[in-house]
This record gives sequence, C-alpha cells and structure tokens, in this order.
Amino acid sequence: MARPIRVAAAGDIHCDDTNRDELEHAFAAVDGEIDLVLLAGDLTTFGELEQAELLAEICRPVRVPIYAVLGNHDWHCNQVEQIIAALSGGGVRVLERSWAVEEVQRASVGIAGTKGFVGGFPDSQLPDFGEPVLRQVYAETTAEVEALTAGLEAIAGCDYRIVLLHYSPTMTTLEGEPRGIWPFLGTDRLGPPIAEHRPDVVLHGHTHAGAFEGFVGDVPVFNVAMPVLGRDFFVFKLDGVAVKAA
Repeated sequence: MARPIRVAAAGDIHCDDTNRDELEHAFAAVDGEIDLVLLAGDLTTFGELEQAELLAEICRPVRVPIYAVLGNHDWHCNQVEQIIAALSGGGVRVLERSWAVEEVQRASVGIAGTKGFVGGFPDSQLPDFGEPVLRQVYAETTAEVEALTAGLEAIAGCDYRIVLLHYSPTMTTLEGEPRGIWPFLGTDRLGPPIAEHRPDVVLHGHTHAGAFEGFVGDVPVFNVAMPVLGRDFFVFKLDGVAVKAA
C-alpha cells in the first residue's frame, strides 16, 4: 500500500431538517481526507422517506465510497425498501444482512454489515422459549447472527475486514447506560462469529451513553454513536498492523 487506509465512521446521525447544515459540514470536512465512510445505523430521525432523501442529497457530492447499515429509527415507519432506494440514489450503499468488498490503496477492504438486534447479555439473555412473539424476537436475532456469519465468511480473504452494526455485540461498550436497558441495546449472540473470524475492527452505534471502546475477545469494538464521540466522525487507520485512531 502507498499509505494507510483512512476510514471515517459515525452512527446515529439522525438526519432531518434540523441538522442539515451540521451534516453537510461534517461530510465536507472528511471528503478528500479519507478513503471510506461507514455509517452505523439510525441514519434518519423517524424513518421517514423525506429524511432519507435529504441524507442522500447531502451524501451525493461526497467523492469517496459510503457504506451504511440501518438502525431501529430507520425502521420506525416501515419504509425500509424506499429508504434504501433513496440512499442508493445518493451513493450510499446500504448493507442489510449483506457484505461488500471495496478496493482501496491496492488493498481489499471487506465489510460485513447488518443491523443486529436485541436479545441481551449474560444473566439477561432472551431464550428461545415461551410465547410466540418472544420466540419471533429470538428468531429475528438468529437471522442477524447468521447474516453476520455469512458476511464474515464471504470477506475472509480480504486484506482488511470490518464488521458494521447498529446494535452492540458486547457489554464492554455499554458501561454508562442504565443496566436495566442493556438487553435492548444489543446481544452477545452477535459475538461468536466475531470471535471466530477475528475481523480487524467492529463498529456499532445505538448506545448513546455507553463507552467508546470495547472488545470481543481480542477484536477491538468502537461505539461510534455521535453522542458518544462528541464529534462528527471517528477517523481511524488500517495500516497492516492494527487499527489506529487517525
């Protein structure tokens, strides 16, 4: 590689008319300075098509590739297909239980992306038992875990591998949030495929009051929700040795 790969990541940008100027400034500030933009869900405020169209308009001038996953806010109005289509029109590739490979600086960067889901952590994990509606929640999480596993298998041969989620796969980024809501912030059922395939880095959002940095085994995990960051993007480098903040 000619130089390290620079990646800008953020989650929970909650695009709407009230923060248009801030988002335009944030994307303009990293455009040309980085190689890849990753958005960790909650792209819109209420999952309204107009909000997705506004974000697409903001992203359209950006010259570097942009990849995203959806968050719970983006599902609120149940217009997911329309939202994905609108974002695609602005150059944003949404990974919905899927994966992609981007060639950057003569290196392949694989991204396994999915929303993730709730389910809890040790001592609070939802079992596959009981009322049908609860078993449906368990099955939904299972589908997310299976998609993450398939994505990591698909990008196994890439020079660099990134997992992009909305919900957290680990308790280590939840400290700071009330423990009573931890089961709704993610699940460690997402952890085993990460521990097995050991990507270079995992990114997630959603956990607004949580910790910035955590881990799954020895894999670094960063909570890039904008309220946690206190800035527009977390910018880091992939340099062949480790993930390093830029």
